[in-house]
Amino acid sequence: MANDWLLGRHALITGGGTGIGASAATHLHAAGAKISLLGRRMEPLQRTASIVGGKAISCDVTDRDAIARSFDEAREANGPISFLIVNAGIGDSAPFGRTTREAWDRIIATNLSAAFDCAQLGLPDLLAGEDSRLVFIASVAGLRGAAYAAPYAASKHGLIGLMRSMAVEFAQSNMTVNAICPAFVDTPMVDESAERIASVSRRSQDEARQSLAAMNRHGKLIHPDGVATMILTLCLPQSRDVNGAALTIDGGTTA
Repeated sequence: MANDWLLGRHALITGGGTGIGASAATHLHAAGAKISLLGRRMEPLQRTASIVGGKAISCDVTDRDAIARSFDEAREANGPISFLIVNAGIGDSAPFGRTTREAWDRIIATNLSAAFDCAQLGLPDLLAGEDSRLVFIASVAGLRGAAYAAPYAASKHGLIGLMRSMAVEFAQSNMTVNAICPAFVDTPMVDESAERIASVSRRSQDEARQSLAAMNRHGKLIHPDGVATMILTLCLPQSRDVNGAALTIDGGTTA
């Protein structure tokens, strides 16, 4: 049973205040895990933490020292990390020729370099634990090109490469390493994308959201609970043979 397996074990989630991170927190908590939530904004972190009885920790994941301090704080509250869910991420959109180096650096730092730091700083716990899990939240943009989103796609391609390399290197350890690759998910990040589209077009924000949903093959935004359910599934002992996988949740978009 999930409750027996996850009971009392520590799940640390970056970007845990809203969207996929918040949904993952509720699913893992319901299965018995103790939850630590990291992110930049304390208000949503505390709101989610109050629901799951978890620890909310303010952390800029682009600062390695801040990650190290936050992981120590999380361990003090909930013990060694058994499940590390690297979810924090940002996006942007612009024609490639008008994409600034600042935008490139900011997205790579948040989506890829921070994932490297989180994985490296969590590694001792994960290797020492029993059936530990490292789950990266990537994107279908990590599996194919994405017009007007070159930095985002590059960061997610890099994340898939990081995941696969770690899965190979640590295949005989007690840890598995996988990535989940959703299409457009109904999260605040999509809301921000819709706002950007609406600001440079004659479409309303609702119309912009619908245009993003239409880019998913089934014409709907992915529900965060669907991603969270896959995260929970990967954390179960029955998933110990799933390693190095880039699992799509995209309504058939990459079929």
